[in-house]
Amino acid sequence: MKIILTQEVSGLGAPGDIVEVKDGYGRNYLLPQGFAINWTKGAEKQVTVIRRARQAREIRGLEHANEVKAAIEGLKTVSLGARSGAGGRLFGSVTPADVVGAIRAAGGPSIDRRRLDLPAHIKSVGAYTVGVKLHPEVTAKFTLNVTPTK
Repeated sequence: MKIILTQEVSGLGAPGDIVEVKDGYGRNYLLPQGFAINWTKGAEKQVTVIRRARQAREIRGLEHANEVKAAIEGLKTVSLGARSGAGGRLFGSVTPADVVGAIRAAGGPSIDRRRLDLPAHIKSVGAYTVGVKLHPEVTAKFTLNVTPTK
């Protein structure tokens, strides 16, 4: 059975890969769980769109990862305003998407939110050290300063 993966499947491939699997594995597990779709010519065109989007987000190598690390660490401190109550407790928590938006607003590069290594839930005002795993060998660190807004 020929299928197109929509999510990463361990030992099989990444999103957008066209793979050949046994009929039962595809029909009983991959398709119902939403990990894959049936292969057709039209779906194969969608694969090219998925691959292009993945390549745009992807760090291209160790040298590129070091360049992005230098850009992120050059920011020193990234400020993020969040609504808070008395005592500095936030209404809700800081999400990875919020942090990525703050990095872009500070003039940093666009990164994938799944690469962030946030400390346990950020639920109060203060300074936090955030890591960004850019490559298996390269991790950038910067300070996130969560400030209260009205």
